[in-house]
Amino acid sequence: MTPIEHVRQRAEKLRLYGLLAHWHELTDPAWVESLLTWEETERSRRSLELRLSSAHIGRFKPLADFDWKWPEQCDQTAISELMSLAFLTTAANAILVGPSGLGKTTIAQNIAHHAVLQGHTVLFTTAGKLLGDLTALDSDSALRRRLRHYVTPALLVIDEVGYLSYSNRHADLLFELINRRHEQKSTLITTNKSFSEWSEVFPNAACVVALIDRLVHNAEIVAIKGQSYRRKEAQERAEQNARKRKTKTRSPE
Repeated sequence: MTPIEHVRQRAEKLRLYGLLAHWHELTDPAWVESLLTWEETERSRRSLELRLSSAHIGRFKPLADFDWKWPEQCDQTAISELMSLAFLTTAANAILVGPSGLGKTTIAQNIAHHAVLQGHTVLFTTAGKLLGDLTALDSDSALRRRLRHYVTPALLVIDEVGYLSYSNRHADLLFELINRRHEQKSTLITTNKSFSEWSEVFPNAACVVALIDRLVHNAEIVAIKGQSYRRKEAQERAEQNARKRKTKTRSPE
């Protein structure tokens, strides 16, 4: 391919049809390369901004600041592999299991953010928000459209499964969503409940076994164990404030 053919191919990719219609009139195509570079850079920037805004990841601590020594059990190698995003290429799932306060949400947010930076579409939501959203719809057509909204992203992150209990309808809708994404798109789940306890999250729901079966099939399951890091931080702040008060009490007037 000649340089001018390569430049024309870039213009076709950007769908600059006005420029292409007058391509034969170009006497010096050198300036077109600058134009195409400006257009490509700006479109890339705007695409990233849109994907970040649509992902709803929120504020989070980068993994570089994560205290890997605090959890009693946390497979850092497995987390690094998830951060590589290789699981997205095979539409595999990822499940982070562990008690509250050990960084499951932070890890999920980092994976989601990295996926956006690498050009993937991402949606981050909590189980409560997702299921509340779906059950609030009062027509089949609206429900189908909303399900498509959650099915479409290359990576769907559902945070905090297990903190609330849900009705059979909630369970059925979650199963429908996971079933539609199964082997097509990747889903990342964070949960404080082992799968044997999911019957408490969805009591009496007939689809729980099938739901878990779809989730764990071809999934990376990372168990995190230990004491709550948030509780540790709260205790350290309390001790620090107590020391400050003690110092003020001892200070001479």
